[in-house]
Amino acid sequence: MIQLTELVLASHNAGKLKELQAMLGDAVRVRSVGEFSAVEPEETGLSFVENAILKARNAARVSGLPALADDSGLAVDYLGGAPGIYSARYADGQGDAANNAKLLEALKDVAPEQRGAQFVCCLALVRHADDPLPIICEGLWHGRILPAAQGAHGFGYDPLFWVPERDCSSAELIPAEKNQLSHRARAMALFKQRLGL
Repeated sequence: MIQLTELVLASHNAGKLKELQAMLGDAVRVRSVGEFSAVEPEETGLSFVENAILKARNAARVSGLPALADDSGLAVDYLGGAPGIYSARYADGQGDAANNAKLLEALKDVAPEQRGAQFVCCLALVRHADDPLPIICEGLWHGRILPAAQGAHGFGYDPLFWVPERDCSSAELIPAEKNQLSHRARAMALFKQRLGL
C-alpha cells in the first residue's frame, strides 16, 4: 500500500484542484503542478488513460513528488464520443463558453432522447516519473445534454449536463453534492479505496 501525505496534481485547473482536495480531505496535501512549472505537456495520447499517465509522469518529473493526474471530459453518444479527450479544447482553446456553444450547435436538431452523454474521469497516480505500475481509476457519470445552459455552479460543460437522478443540471448542484455524484467523485472513491484512505 502506498503511503501518501503529499502529492502534486498534474493540472493548472483551479476547479479540479479544489474538488480533488475536498474529496481527499486533510489526509493528503494536494499541490498544483503550477507551483513547479508553467509548462504543460502535450497530450498526445489517444485515450483518457494515456493522457492521464502522460500528465502524471510529467508532474512527478518536475516536482519530485508522487503525482496524480486527472484526464476527464465529456463523451456524447450522438457525436461518437466527442468531444472526448478534446473536451477542454473542443473550440480551439477558446474556453468554456465557446466549448458549450460549439456543443449546442452540434446538437441543435437532435432530439432529447438522442442526447445521451457521460462525463468520464481517469485518475492516474505515479509514485515517481518512471513508475512502471501506475494506479488507474476510472469513473463515469451518465446523463444527457440540455438544449440550453442551466445553473451557475461548477465549470466546463456542467451547465449543459442533465443529471437524471437529481432532475437538474450539474451546474445546479451545490459543490458538496456534485462531489458525491460526479465522474471525478466515482474515480476518487476507487482511488481512495486502492490507497486505503
